[in-house]
Amino acid sequence: MNPKKLISRLVRAGLLGIAVGVASVQADTQVVMLGTGTPVPDADRSGPSTAVIYNGEAYVFDSGAGMVRRAIEAAQKKGIEALYPTNIKHLFITHLHSDHVLDYPVLASTYWWRRTDQLSVYGPSGLDAMTQGYYDMMQRDIELRTSGLQPVKNPTFYQVKTHEFDKGGWKIQDGEVTIEAFDVNHGDIEPSFAYRVTTPDKTVVISGDTTYSDTLAEVAKGADILVHEVISEAGWSKLPENWQQYHAAAHTRTSELARLANKAKPGLLVLTHILHYSAPIETALSEVQAAYDGKVVLASDLDVFE
Repeated sequence: MNPKKLISRLVRAGLLGIAVGVASVQADTQVVMLGTGTPVPDADRSGPSTAVIYNGEAYVFDSGAGMVRRAIEAAQKKGIEALYPTNIKHLFITHLHSDHVLDYPVLASTYWWRRTDQLSVYGPSGLDAMTQGYYDMMQRDIELRTSGLQPVKNPTFYQVKTHEFDKGGWKIQDGEVTIEAFDVNHGDIEPSFAYRVTTPDKTVVISGDTTYSDTLAEVAKGADILVHEVISEAGWSKLPENWQQYHAAAHTRTSELARLANKAKPGLLVLTHILHYSAPIETALSEVQAAYDGKVVLASDLDVFE
């Protein structure tokens, strides 16, 4: 068995301290890319979703289409058990655009009758109404599963604990893990959040969808990992004028991201939500590298950064 996997199991079972005579063991934080795509359909890239794993617990940020399938792959093929759908207990939404939430009801309804904990979801105003829509959509399924012969651990665990916020500046503490939400500018979509996750060994910042932001540069200053959206200048320049205007007001072009990274100086810059249109996707990486000499990678689904 993978040593980290064994340690995680022992910690959760409360056996590791007995076995080796210590109270706890320092865990390593992992960042797992569950989706690196955009609203533009791409067979190789699921909708946006990033997971931060610490001490056997998953904190998932956004739930784009295909995120649950990627989470199952991570659990079954990479041994990251925290990402098996029924083990995911924390979901954070950056904003309510469809490409960031289409798998929210999929996550909530997948194998819910075997859950031992309810899913808790945090996000912008409108989250409660969206969650009610999930209940309405699944009403007949819920009735069938709870009124017949099927064994169900808890008949209420299809329900989600929602926490919606009108603006950033809020903070969640879960044991040794701190999640902070910050307002970002995603055009006329308000509120839209970026998140900073602090564990005992790493700081991870997830931009959500945003234009260039001095505030975000400050939030990400010195972060171990910055996961940031990007749009290729080459791809953007060939779009019709109305789409150029939209993207300029809602997303971060490669030259702008290089400027932000030069201010923040993260240990690793991870490019995700990669808009490139007619340009090769690799242009997003090469354009950032042209103006930023720090460590930067073009993420793919199921990449793991430790």
